[in-house]
Amino acid sequence: MGLFRRGANDRDTASVQAADDVETAGAEPTPAQGGSEAEVGDDAVLAEAASSPGRPAPGGPWDVSEVDGPGRRLDLGSVWLPGVVGMELRMEVDKATNQVTGVGVTLAGSALQVQAFAAPRTDGIWDEIRGEIAESVTKQGGAVDEVPGPFGRELLARLPVRTPEGRTGHRPARFIGHDGPRWFLRGVLTGAAAVDPERAATLEALFADIVVVRGTEARAPRDLLALRLPGQRPAPAVPPAAATPALDP
Repeated sequence: MGLFRRGANDRDTASVQAADDVETAGAEPTPAQGGSEAEVGDDAVLAEAASSPGRPAPGGPWDVSEVDGPGRRLDLGSVWLPGVVGMELRMEVDKATNQVTGVGVTLAGSALQVQAFAAPRTDGIWDEIRGEIAESVTKQGGAVDEVPGPFGRELLARLPVRTPEGRTGHRPARFIGHDGPRWFLRGVLTGAAAVDPERAATLEALFADIVVVRGTEARAPRDLLALRLPGQRPAPAVPPAAATPALDP
């Protein structure tokens, strides 16, 4: 069963599926299949974001209705991203559509990949998605445990990878999620942050201070909310009816 699907602007690409969750949970955020990464190397932009004030109250990530503008967060469309001194920002871009499909932050040997999705008006989707991710990881030869975390229940996974010698190894990853009002934010922690709570603290605080801008238009659950590069103008709206159904992995 597919985990997520692209938004209307990404209708020519494959859906974000359970298999993609395994692929994107490497040492660094991995672009969508057939995609690429755009590094954001503007030191002034990142320095400004890194001076972002603390989150307004415990309990984030936040909905746009809960904050007074982006402040010093980076405006990436559906995600307003706080900055951390020394971080490297990578935007995942689908080559087929030139659409930004994910945000990646690397910092001191760890990485956090973030994506925001539409969700039903009444029920959250993280409980259901955790089960689908766990099933996918297990089918591919990995192992996964559901454990409590700072954002509620999360998954600690050992993902199967191919070593340079051609052998099968395992790489740790943490899948975290937060159900907001009509949206869902997923994060994947890899590298040292996947196994060391102290090394994870900075990226966890960054995740907790993200603001999600869902928009008011009707969207099918699990549609990927549109992202854009820093400073890029919003893309013209595309009718939600143009979205394609999710595909099985």
